Amino acid sequence: MTYVSADRAAGPTRRTTLTGLVGGAGALLAAGCSASPATAPTERRTARAYASASDPTPGVMTLFKDPAFNFNGLFALGGSGYGASEVGEVLTAVNTVNKAGLSAQSYTATFKQLGDQLQKPPAHGTPGKETTRFRALRAAQYYAQALFFVLGSDSPGSEEALYQAGRDSWDAFCERCDPVPATARIPYGKTPLPVWFFRPDDSGERRPTVILTNGSDGQNVDMWTYGVAAALQRGWNALVYDGPGQGHLLFVDQVVFTPRWETVVTPIVDWLSARKDVDTGRIALTGLSMAGDLAPRAAAFEHRIAALVAMPGVLSPWLGFPPEIRQILTPDKAKTNEIWNKEVVPALSPPEAATLKKRFEPFSIPAMLAARQGKMFTDFWTPANLVRSLDITDVVSRIKMPTLVLDYDFEQFYPGQPRQLFEKLTSPKDYVKLTAATGAQLHCSPMAPQQHCEVVFDWLQEKLPGS
Repeated sequence: MTYVSADRAAGPTRRTTLTGLVGGAGALLAAGCSASPATAPTERRTARAYASASDPTPGVMTLFKDPAFNFNGLFALGGSGYGASEVGEVLTAVNTVNKAGLSAQSYTATFKQLGDQLQKPPAHGTPGKETTRFRALRAAQYYAQALFFVLGSDSPGSEEALYQAGRDSWDAFCERCDPVPATARIPYGKTPLPVWFFRPDDSGERRPTVILTNGSDGQNVDMWTYGVAAALQRGWNALVYDGPGQGHLLFVDQVVFTPRWETVVTPIVDWLSARKDVDTGRIALTGLSMAGDLAPRAAAFEHRIAALVAMPGVLSPWLGFPPEIRQILTPDKAKTNEIWNKEVVPALSPPEAATLKKRFEPFSIPAMLAARQGKMFTDFWTPANLVRSLDITDVVSRIKMPTLVLDYDFEQFYPGQPRQLFEKLTSPKDYVKLTAATGAQLHCSPMAPQQHCEVVFDWLQEKLPGS
């Protein structure tokens, strides 16, 4: 791997296959949804980030025929390298789902049941602390898998309870770490941010620290896989947090994303700077999936960040949505919502409707609450404009710290954007593409998180003095 330095459209029907809807680690790929003959060309076009519509995951192990479920399953499988899943458990669940008939219902029920099983004592006898600890971590993974598809299942109203089961498992894991991560509720508007601060030991030694930023639908267990474990192995501190639109703030506190992510990161940096075990000159910030937009936005204004990693680089999450979705939005709210409710929603298939509910819930509490009742949201205009406001094109030039931009072979959600972000940077910068040659292709390298972390932390250790 080498570092490289330096208004409504007329004509087409709105009845399209909603392929490539984006937003986070495990984003739904609707290419697996059925399409009428009239929409098949659109399906092929919007699935172009893959090799072809018939081979949507080139070079990837096929767990499920539908690429949406396959992509999510690959994340579950990939987490095994850091103890966040077990290969045998995942493959057994895959077989169970396929035997039952692949659907949001079978997927959600199977992975929830697996999480429930791990909450109970193992059959072999009384578990030790480490056994209980990693069973809890794996349970958090499996609940996260179930959570992702619950809105398309028979019980969408169980979303908050399913999130809470995963959060309880995460907390049970953290409580058995040695040392136990420090926790806090950092002030942020009316709703404080929950944080978990991991340290290699409790010596109080000043250490480099990485702030790990999740995407639009990842859970805390993903941050263990994509940074915490690797940081601890290298003698670093690592901080995990839920920001607006994520985790507890979304599912319980009902707070959506903000385009001003510096207002989220700055109080976290303030909190870290008050700690004696943090080297304030070596605080790094990473952003996974859609946070490849959020973290650069924060770094453009929070200059105490010493190094930045965008995984991948993202300039505009809105441009990650297919044009068939973007064309619905007009400057007029009433007109937009009339198009949405009268022309688009009635023609949606159940899988398409589930995809859109999932994609828009982090940007609209009414959308989330409607989805939990099995209904489609009626106000498209408001969340669509929030997504569009996340564009960071105009602030990239303000980033001053060394920055690593990751890209991936067959990046299916933000193709081209990592290179565009890299070229707009005026700070010291590097670009790395993770490739299919080593099984690290696709958005966020779901099959290769260890390779992913090797690239990120080798670069950070190179860029931060004394690391």
